[in-house]
Amino acid sequence: MNNKDNITKSAPRKRDNKGIMLRLGKYVTAQWHLFIPAIIFTLLSNQLSLLGPRYSGAALDAIELKTGVDFPVVWDNVIRMIVCYALSAVLSYILAVIMIHLSQKITYKMRKELFEKLGTLPVGYFDTHHTGDIISHLSYDIDTINSTLSHDLVQVMTSAYTVIGSLFFMWQISKPMILIFVFTVPVSILFTRYRSKKVRPLFSKRSKKYGELNGFAEEMLSGARSIEAYGRQDVISDRFNNRNEDAMNAYYNAEYNAALLFPTINLINNISIALVAIFGGILYMYSQSGTVLSGSVFFITLGGVAQFVQYSRKFAGPINEFSNILHEFQSAFSAAERVFRILDEEPEPLDAPDATELKNAHGDVEIDDITFGYIPEKTILKNVTVTAKKGKTVAIVGPTGAGKTTIINLLMRFYDPQSGEIRIDSIPSLKIKRRDLRLAFTMVLQDTWLFHGTVYDNIVYGKETATMEEVKAAAKAAKIDSYIESLPDGYNTVLSDDGVNISKGQKQLITIARAFLSDAPMLILDEATSNVDSRTEIQIQDAMNELMKGKTCFVIAHRLSTIQNADTILVVRDGTITEQGNHDELIKLGGFYSTLYNSQFS
Repeated sequence: MNNKDNITKSAPRKRDNKGIMLRLGKYVTAQWHLFIPAIIFTLLSNQLSLLGPRYSGAALDAIELKTGVDFPVVWDNVIRMIVCYALSAVLSYILAVIMIHLSQKITYKMRKELFEKLGTLPVGYFDTHHTGDIISHLSYDIDTINSTLSHDLVQVMTSAYTVIGSLFFMWQISKPMILIFVFTVPVSILFTRYRSKKVRPLFSKRSKKYGELNGFAEEMLSGARSIEAYGRQDVISDRFNNRNEDAMNAYYNAEYNAALLFPTINLINNISIALVAIFGGILYMYSQSGTVLSGSVFFITLGGVAQFVQYSRKFAGPINEFSNILHEFQSAFSAAERVFRILDEEPEPLDAPDATELKNAHGDVEIDDITFGYIPEKTILKNVTVTAKKGKTVAIVGPTGAGKTTIINLLMRFYDPQSGEIRIDSIPSLKIKRRDLRLAFTMVLQDTWLFHGTVYDNIVYGKETATMEEVKAAAKAAKIDSYIESLPDGYNTVLSDDGVNISKGQKQLITIARAFLSDAPMLILDEATSNVDSRTEIQIQDAMNELMKGKTCFVIAHRLSTIQNADTILVVRDGTITEQGNHDELIKLGGFYSTLYNSQFS
């Protein structure tokens, strides 16, 4: 049952940026062998870059209008300045390469953990979340995090050191001129914090809208044939456009509000640099006139003014750049929050401490007075009781939505009942290890699933130790052997994703052949022949009977011709068993089953 419509919307949670940063930090520090060299190269590169203005200032001070130019000093400082900048550029390149490797390793680990986590989640999670949205976590969200780690993290480390280093050198040059930043820096910080609070929820909304867009696109593409068959292209296109417009508007609102931050901070920083130039020029004039004596805190040379201007630009630049990349961090934090939300999902409950292994299962199944609903407010099954002895076949029929597939979900422990008990060989299913219980069943479902690989790989999926002879025998029993052998590479023919290069009926037959290889004592057939034509169904009925021989079988079917020989037929309506018996008994009863049967064969 698809339970997506039953999702209850919870109130939006406030994002824990500090917690997200700490969790991302753990991924970074786990790669310490790359992170430590990155820090070292950051320090060295920025230190060399910070030495450049000192040498340029010293070169200017070697130029005196009265005594002339001291060329050896000028050239010495120019060469040192060039060497510093060149080495800084080389180290910056090496740093960028290291950070790319670092981000790749982190995103690889994060994507691996996320995919493995998805494998531990209960089936109910996938019933309540769109596939496209989940895929967007694995691709778009982690790519967004990767972009921040590989580029923006380097920028932040560089900026932090540059700001501290520039402030130190400016303090050495002229303490009074530092006072300019006492006013401009707090204004920048306060404005940045104010805008960040405004922008943060906009980036969260942007990520959410992109997830919804991906989910809708994935759903529509998977149903492309139905859309074209019903001529719904224009309708679907309109719906996609609406979602696309929502995503575009969310993107625009986030970027528009974030864009306001950069020019404002840039304006504040330019004002501070202009004040530095004006104030520095005044101090230099007084220093040259003799009003300010050498050694005074107000004394400054022309080279000192030039140095201070350069350091002030280095000081203001990172603040400006930080405001520019702040929205990238907001986007990355939104993406990380969505990824961590999956990683924090409760996995499928562990087996009970006293859970037993189920080896050599006999195949007796008892469903005792179970009641179940996918959500507490809506009960699907009510007080259902069924007994299936080894080797017997139980067929389940009823209208759509009656709860037939829900019974199968409970048998496989994809869900657990709210009350009542299911027993396998007299052992409560909750006391059996979940893996052993599921391996005791073989399933052939209406929705076939094939993966990208050869026909052989798909057939042996449930029994990888099977020989080629066993595979061919299974294919022959499923009436698919002649088709397989007609393929260009026979059993080695590669099927595309989900077998889209073969028909639905052929896919169904391959999954039936897969079931023939299973040694499981219990078999579930959920509309297993729904995708084959009536002639083929008749042809494989003997094979199906052979497959079911000696196994406890649960069969869901709408074609009543396939279940006439069932030992017990259950009629499920509105979550309860309204009729129970074999075919002849139910026909004589003259109830819903009899009416349904006569409608199909009248």
